[in-house]
Amino acid sequence: MSAALTESLAAARGGHRGAATSLALVATLGGFLFGYDTAVISGAVGAIDANYIDPRGLPETAGDSLSGWAISSALLGCVIGGLISGHTANTLGRRGGLLVAALLFLVSSIGAAWPEILGGAEGAAALTPFIIYRVLGGVGIGLASMLSPLYIAEIAPPEQRGRLVSYNQMAIVVGIVGVYFVNWAIARQGDEAWVNATGWRYMLASAAVPAALFLLLLLRAPDTPRWLVMKGRRDAALAILRRLGSPADADRVLGEIDESLRAKSGRLLSFGVACVAIGVVLSAFQQFVGINAVLYYAPRIFENMGASSDSALLQTLLVGSVNMAFTLVAILTVDRFGRKPLLIAGGLVMAAAMLALGTMFHLNALGVAALVAILIYIAGFAMSWGPVVWVLLSEMFPNPIKGKAMALAVAAQWLANLFVSWSFKVLDGNSALNAAFNHGFAYWIYGAMSLLAVMFVARFVPETKGRSLESVGGLWRPASQG
Repeated sequence: MSAALTESLAAARGGHRGAATSLALVATLGGFLFGYDTAVISGAVGAIDANYIDPRGLPETAGDSLSGWAISSALLGCVIGGLISGHTANTLGRRGGLLVAALLFLVSSIGAAWPEILGGAEGAAALTPFIIYRVLGGVGIGLASMLSPLYIAEIAPPEQRGRLVSYNQMAIVVGIVGVYFVNWAIARQGDEAWVNATGWRYMLASAAVPAALFLLLLLRAPDTPRWLVMKGRRDAALAILRRLGSPADADRVLGEIDESLRAKSGRLLSFGVACVAIGVVLSAFQQFVGINAVLYYAPRIFENMGASSDSALLQTLLVGSVNMAFTLVAILTVDRFGRKPLLIAGGLVMAAAMLALGTMFHLNALGVAALVAILIYIAGFAMSWGPVVWVLLSEMFPNPIKGKAMALAVAAQWLANLFVSWSFKVLDGNSALNAAFNHGFAYWIYGAMSLLAVMFVARFVPETKGRSLESVGGLWRPASQG
């Protein structure tokens, strides 16, 4: 082969990879908003209590429960969004579903910031429209949490898929870290009274900017070849496959997609119960290890450790920075080492860190060591269970059931997230538990869950590294075979 032809083919492959990467980056804005919109509430917790909870004069447990519900209410919308994401993905398309999510992000951010104006209620009564807008935003998060990795997986070449899907987790982390910086910058514009009266509204409204950008970029993006084939639009699918790869590869992949969609019915359990059950349990474990309790309530955790409010926010930024750095580790290693080794290693790291942190709280031996334990836990999650679970969920389900199965797994994840986020506020605010364990009880639970997650992965989860999306059906025993 001549040098000129070799260079030409290399340039073509580079161009195809660039096209896939560009489309993946557009889709990762859904991940960015996923992180941004879920974490933005961390800066408004005090204001929500001051404006909507404290004026009600409720007993401790009832007040903590209502506050926990207000803070985590978006997660109900996430469950709804997760449940409808499969139907949305199959009817409106992957791109169409993301457009709906972007619109919901935009409406929710503005409505939640000014629920008195846009909800027609005043004072503590504005809590109801606030929750409604947060739930709407949650529906957007639920849709994007499933559709962004699905979109990326369906346009990515097999050898790049782990890395490109992991970009979505990096975008989630960047969204979380970005909103910590935004909240911190807004909080510095006034005192605590100003933040409780006005600043928290600017925090929530800030999500409208990336939501509008996401909406505009999606208008120029195509849908995925696999959805287009499902809808009988083979010519459009072939054109996109040629944009993403060589003409010869495009024809081959189109044939494989056709064959995979004809191989089985679209019944949820047509590839067996284990296929769906393992995905659902894996997805739920990502939350039972406690990550979002740590991320949502990071300032409160650091205040429990004795930090001032301003110092707690700065330490929260440190958490976000570690999250970003170790997500990059996952991006660089997931296609090299595989999915299972990272999940097992990360789970063991998280278990050790959470069990140690719970013990430090219990013994009231806090300080630098406790901060280090939290950072080690975040590092363990970021290099494994954060990005790799999403990679697996986007890969492990065969094409005929992918939309339904992934939607069910994502909905289970958000249900687990809702439970963990709500229960942490109750556990951490319970006077009896704190008298016995000094805020340490919840962290022991998360450590135990991390160990159970490791055992589950080692025993049940298949390795999908290097497989085409059309070949994963071979990992599962079809229902017809018992």
